Amino acid sequence: MESASEMVAFPLLTTPIESNYRACTIPYRFPSDNPRKATPAEIAWIDLFLNSIPSFKKRAQSDPTVPDANIKAEIFAQRYTEILEEFKKDPESHGGPPDCILLCRLREQVLRELGFRDIFKKVKDEENAKAISLFVDVVNLNDAIEDEGKRLENLVRGIFAGNIFDLGSAQLAEVFSKDGMSFLASCQNLVSRPWVIDDLDAFKLHWGKKPWKKAIIFVDNSGADIILGILPFARELLRHGTQVVLAANDLPSINDVTYPELVEIISKLKDEHGQLMGVDTSNLLIANSGNDLPVIDLTRVSQELAYLASDADLVILEGMGRGIETNLYAQFKCDSLKIGMVKHPEVAQFLGGRLYDCVFKYNEVLS
Repeated sequence: MESASEMVAFPLLTTPIESNYRACTIPYRFPSDNPRKATPAEIAWIDLFLNSIPSFKKRAQSDPTVPDANIKAEIFAQRYTEILEEFKKDPESHGGPPDCILLCRLREQVLRELGFRDIFKKVKDEENAKAISLFVDVVNLNDAIEDEGKRLENLVRGIFAGNIFDLGSAQLAEVFSKDGMSFLASCQNLVSRPWVIDDLDAFKLHWGKKPWKKAIIFVDNSGADIILGILPFARELLRHGTQVVLAANDLPSINDVTYPELVEIISKLKDEHGQLMGVDTSNLLIANSGNDLPVIDLTRVSQELAYLASDADLVILEGMGRGIETNLYAQFKCDSLKIGMVKHPEVAQFLGGRLYDCVFKYNEVLS
C-alpha cells in the first residue's frame, strides 16, 4: 500500500518500542476476552464504521475518474459491510481482531481495489480554495493580538476549529453537506475550558521561555484544518526561530491532506519573496510521512521523515485519527503535543468528555 521504499520506526519513540508503544489508544478487547467472540467495544466500533458507509458510498458514486462509479460504489458498500459483519461473527477473520488501524486499512483496500483513489478530491479542492481566500484575514486577526499567551491560545483554538472539517465522522459529514462550516463561528463555538485533556497552560509556560529547535507536525485534514489551523500556528513557531517539518500522508485517505497537495497549498500562500505573510519560510519543510490512512502507526514511517525527525525536540500529532484514536499515550524522547477535537461519541465516552470536546495533551521531557 505504501510507497515501495522500506518503512522504518519513527526515531523519537521511547525505546524499546516493543514494550513502550501501542499505536491504538482505545483497547477493543483484553487478553481475558474470548478470541472467537466480538467484545461490546468491538461491536460499537464496527457499528461506527458501518454507519459511515453511506457517506463514503455517496462520495464514490460521484467520482468522475472511475468508470461505472455508481456500480462500483455499490460493490464497495456491499464488500465493506460484509467484512464488518464477518468481524462481528468472528473477530479473528480478515487479519483481526479489529482495531481502528485495521478497520481503516480494510476500507481503503476495498476502495482502491475498485479503482477509487481519492473520492474526496472534489470537496478537498473546494475547501482548500475557500480556506486559502481566508488565510490573510485569519493571520491578521492573530497578529493583532499583542499578548503572547492570548495569541497562542487563539492559534490553538484555530487548530480545533479547523479540525472540525472531518468527513470521516458521519455526523460531521451530514452537517457539512447541509451548509458547509464557518471557520470563525467554529472558533467562537468551541467547548469552554478546561477541555477533557487540557495542558495548554503548561505549554504556554514553555512557549514563553525558550523556543524549540525543530518541530515535526503530523497534519490532518485539508481545507480549514491545515490552512487556517495548522499553518498560522506553524508560522508562529517559525517566528520564534523553530524549524518546522510538516508531515503529510503519501496517499489520499478521506479528506486528509496529502504531501503533493500540501506542497501546492504552501506555494499558493507564499508571496513573491517566498514568505508567509512576512515570515521567512526557509525553515519550513514538507515531508512525506509514508502513511496512507487517517490514523498512523509510528513504527511505520518513511525513511525521509525518520531522517528529518532525528534531531527534533518537539513532536506534534494533530487531529483525532493521529493524535487521539492512535498515539494519545505514545511516549517520545522529546517534548510532544497531541491536539485534536473529539468527533466520535465512542471516543468522548472513553475519555470521559463531551462530543466536540478538545484534547490538548502536552508532555515535556526534562533533559
